[in-house]
Amino acid sequence: MPRDQNIITAEDIMELGTYETIRAEKRQENIVRKRFRRLSVGPYVTVHFENWDTMWWQVQEMLRVEKGGEEQLNDELAAYNPMIPKGSELTCTLMFEIDDPGTRGRVLGQLGGVENHISISIGGEKIAAVPEGDVERSRPDGKASSVHFLHFPFSSAEIAAWKDGRGQAMFHIDHPHYGHIAIIGEEMRRELARDFG
Repeated sequence: MPRDQNIITAEDIMELGTYETIRAEKRQENIVRKRFRRLSVGPYVTVHFENWDTMWWQVQEMLRVEKGGEEQLNDELAAYNPMIPKGSELTCTLMFEIDDPGTRGRVLGQLGGVENHISISIGGEKIAAVPEGDVERSRPDGKASSVHFLHFPFSSAEIAAWKDGRGQAMFHIDHPHYGHIAIIGEEMRRELARDFG
């Protein structure tokens, strides 16, 4: 699988019958991988840092569930390929996970524009999130989506600092109605360093 190309092609996708024979093994790999790529930020947010492997798994699983054939494959590749880091960025799916519908509506109703209040810092230097340009993530009525797809473009100096372990790495959400910070630990930092080319 050509992970170094930072793109999934149709040739990388397994026929469904073949995929079923290795699905249990790939599922276990994905569970282990997520342990080093999942971060909780405050009481409601879970961040999943994406890479080639996580997006490949997602495409395969969508095809398995929906069985839409080649037409669906093209749509899935168009949807998930932009979230594969391109060598000088980290990408993530950020989710507000709130089980209770009333609480979910109340919290998200106060978080319009939250995508403009998210960053990663290294030693105090902040890298602002850039939302994936697929859809608007905050509605005109001020309600935020529960799912956000984000890119963090790093400079070469920031990449070097990340890889060298210089400075504390942290994930920030500084919205007036949701202000939380999470430390990105050493194991996660080493794992995510692989996403830089």
